[in-house]
Amino acid sequence: MNARVVMCGGISGYNDTTPAPGPRNLMNIVVQRARMEGFIVLDYLPRFGEAIADLTAWIQSGDLVHQEDVQTGFENIPATLNRLFEGKNLGKQLLALD
Repeated sequence: MNARVVMCGGISGYNDTTPAPGPRNLMNIVVQRARMEGFIVLDYLPRFGEAIADLTAWIQSGDLVHQEDVQTGFENIPATLNRLFEGKNLGKQLLALD
């Protein structure tokens, strides 16, 4: 009840040639009094300082766990960028330069 569906980040679908199938049970939003809303991080620019402080504390305490996908090598710049568009990365995509 009263769920909030947050949608953010769709880079892996940017190159899709056909649209992804949509939800089939949208009426559940009505029945469950839910809300679906998109957002972009820039909407919260004035609160970045607050976010950095909170996120840092949560990571240090172990309350927030994150994953990084680290590729290596200058020569892998194009392939690493493409991993984002292909949905191959798990977590934050990083590239370590030699």
